[in-house]
Amino acid sequence: MGVTTNDIARICQVSRTTVIRALNNQGRISKETKDRIVKTAEELGYRPDLLARGLVKGKTMYIGVVVFDVKNQYFAQMLSAIETEAQTRGYCVNITLHGKNREKEVDLIRKLVDYHVDGLILSPVNKGEHFNKFLKSLDTPLIVIGNKVSDEIPFVGIDERRAAREATDKILDSGYERVVFVCPPLGESKEGNNYTHEQRLEGFRDAIGSRFTGAQIISSESYGEEAASILEEGGGRTAFFCSGDIYAMDIMKYLKARGKRAPKDYGIMGFDDIELLEYLSPRLSTIYNSVEEVAKRAVELLFDEMEGREIAMETYERYRLVQGETL
Repeated sequence: MGVTTNDIARICQVSRTTVIRALNNQGRISKETKDRIVKTAEELGYRPDLLARGLVKGKTMYIGVVVFDVKNQYFAQMLSAIETEAQTRGYCVNITLHGKNREKEVDLIRKLVDYHVDGLILSPVNKGEHFNKFLKSLDTPLIVIGNKVSDEIPFVGIDERRAAREATDKILDSGYERVVFVCPPLGESKEGNNYTHEQRLEGFRDAIGSRFTGAQIISSESYGEEAASILEEGGGRTAFFCSGDIYAMDIMKYLKARGKRAPKDYGIMGFDDIELLEYLSPRLSTIYNSVEEVAKRAVELLFDEMEGREIAMETYERYRLVQGETL
């Protein structure tokens, strides 16, 4: 069993209250007594019971974070930024991964709430009125990043639709005769939350409108094969606009193995501007989605909510087009 404040009080021949004040730098205590208590605590290897302290204050000093996974560097960057910002506020972060499993996500959220985390940050795979009511019933401050749930749940992100529209305009202005939008399967959109990719697809469609006929959409797991087939068909200069850098990198790898290279044989643009792109040649053209800024703002707003302040239901950070070498 570890050393307690009662042990330190007995050794220093003072009250437990005096020990607590000394260790927390509170109250009026003589310097001599405080130094003696602190020195004794260090010699005995005393470690404060943060859980007990938190319960006394009505706080656990933890926030819970539920995201897809860390295989996609976007989420790794997000988690790093959340952790850094939370630490500056004296908080620890309990990170859990739902792996796009809707039932698992709900279970993880319930467990974090049962552990009495002071707040939650979610990148959800669930959506719909039932999930919205579930989140509102938790009575726990929370912020959603990425996949929006509803107008009743605070959301932080970028204007995905507008960013995708501007990116598509950039591709069209580059003179491509055929533009192909690439995204993960959206066929389960009625069950799973694909808000981010759906907004990017809508932005693509906004830009295409009725003025451009050479547009196609790949929404499947076999996007590499489909991209190769499209290039083999011919039909003019072709560019791929991928709803995520990871898809663009996979296509570039797949096509390179078949003797095709960007930008000579095709154009390609990603979305997210993950840090891994620094090591990719040619440098991928993409959209910087302010993942660190979004994550930091989510933590700031969560603390505002935890402290009882009103916050906006929607908060948008800036994005920008990144001119690479693949268009």
